[in-house]
Amino acid sequence: MLIIGLTGSIATGKSTVAVMLRRMGFPVHDADKTVHRLISAHGAAVPDILAVFGSSVGQLDTGIDRKRLGDMVFGDADKKALLEGILHPLVHQDKQRFIRQARRQRQKAVFLDVPLLFETGGDASCDYVMSVWSPAFIQRQRALRRDGMTEQKLNAILVAQYPQPEKKRLSEFALPSSLGRAETHRRLKKWLKSLKLR
Repeated sequence: MLIIGLTGSIATGKSTVAVMLRRMGFPVHDADKTVHRLISAHGAAVPDILAVFGSSVGQLDTGIDRKRLGDMVFGDADKKALLEGILHPLVHQDKQRFIRQARRQRQKAVFLDVPLLFETGGDASCDYVMSVWSPAFIQRQRALRRDGMTEQKLNAILVAQYPQPEKKRLSEFALPSSLGRAETHRRLKKWLKSLKLR
């Protein structure tokens, strides 16, 4: 079974490609959705986050207030490292369960949807990596349309991510998302066919 990393910087169309893959029948593990589940009401990460960051960021039965926690760790490397120390091992466990289940189901391939795949060294456990990308001006336009996004916040996010050209260079396949969905889908299918997955 192939393990394929799916990555891309903020607002480059990675989620759209993940939907395409799911519609083709491929299992996709979404790291961000896993985090949302871990910090929601009675989530596995909630007790540890409350113990470290205090009750101002949430409660066991309501989960963690993502904005409040985000504001607390934003720009503070030590607090960010503490949070990652709680979340990353739990996400890793969830991902391993997902891979084991896919193997039992005799899947040909699974995709690991991880925004910071290269930044966290996650590419080392992948057979291939696909990076979704778009021109920087389109990326900025898309990102700034998101709720609560500001120029300052976007710049901080981009600093924490490898530049798009670097991600493309490190990937086996760089998929442009700015040429229309039909073209993105066509190129995706062509690449999957080259791996004998279609």
